[in-house]
Amino acid sequence: MTKLNWGMIGGGEGSQIGPAHRLGAQADGNFVLAAGALDVDAEKGRAYAQSLGVAPDRAYADWQEMLDGEKGRTDRVDLVTVATPNSTHFEITKAFLEAGFNVLCEKPMTMTVEEGEEIVRVAEASGKICAVNYCYSAYPMVREMRQMVKTGQIGKVRLVVANFSHGHHGDAGDADNPRVRWRYDPGMAGVSGQFADCGIHALHMAGFIAGDEVRSLSADFASTIPSRMLEDDAMVNFRMEGGTVGRLWTSSVAIGRQHGFDIQVFGETGGMRWASEQPNQVFYTPVGGRTQIMEKGEGGLSDEATRLSRVAVAHPEGFPLAVANIYVDLAAAIRGETRDALPSARDGLRSMAAVYAAVDSAKAEGAWVDARPPMLR
Repeated sequence: MTKLNWGMIGGGEGSQIGPAHRLGAQADGNFVLAAGALDVDAEKGRAYAQSLGVAPDRAYADWQEMLDGEKGRTDRVDLVTVATPNSTHFEITKAFLEAGFNVLCEKPMTMTVEEGEEIVRVAEASGKICAVNYCYSAYPMVREMRQMVKTGQIGKVRLVVANFSHGHHGDAGDADNPRVRWRYDPGMAGVSGQFADCGIHALHMAGFIAGDEVRSLSADFASTIPSRMLEDDAMVNFRMEGGTVGRLWTSSVAIGRQHGFDIQVFGETGGMRWASEQPNQVFYTPVGGRTQIMEKGEGGLSDEATRLSRVAVAHPEGFPLAVANIYVDLAAAIRGETRDALPSARDGLRSMAAVYAAVDSAKAEGAWVDARPPMLR
């Protein structure tokens, strides 16, 4: 099958997320890196793109030059990944969608609900794909959990408990480190710190597995290091359209926790647990029965989990291959296949609406707030 041309904006040398995208996009032979504007420093970005095999005339100085350069090409990129600072996501994503490109945007998709609604409108009017990189939803065993819920194996979901809590920003003496400080600065991070950074991954996962959407929420935010203007710890209770109850804790000051993303789903006839630090396993307990450990790659799993498992049972698959699974589904969608598990612009919009609802709730001492974006109410 002919490879698809792929372009990347941001994610240059030294980037945290850039390597995961480059490994993921090219892991299965679906995409080739054909164009890029990889760094805010134009010459540095050009040089790095060329070192990755991008032709000199497609190693661009900035995203505007890339847009102008790719629009008129017969071999233009089939997909653009936006991995730039959060505040630029809206402008870049909108411009490429309007020009007829498919886009994968890093989260958060936008900085405001209004911007998110605009991206949804533009994406749906263009007929192009606008996906958001909620890559944890692409682990094979997370997809297995989703299938188990869809096929009724744990009955109606009653309760979801999610955590995304680490301790890597728990040292007050490191609070002025530029790589840390921006996350708690409203001028750079927006209205929320930890919840917008990590909590929305857990919130998206809750809805993804349960097959439901968050309707309302109540939040408590804390800045446990006084110099921080935005929260570094949050507790969010939420209720879903179908009646499911949710509890979510997210923190960056939980010293001793490393990655700290795990989720438990409790239904009428069974419960399940998955953790990102042991992503090959789901712990499943049927009502009245013994707990079972389900392993990635073993027989009897759903087609959805099996097709996204690359190596044999007992061999680990990690974060870059979860990102790769997003690109697998993107390639299939670009080629005209249906991929209903691909996180969409509507998912990005719902996340931003939940962020603003949580901020409003926290300011109102935990009052329950409608978490739905206006256009989806």
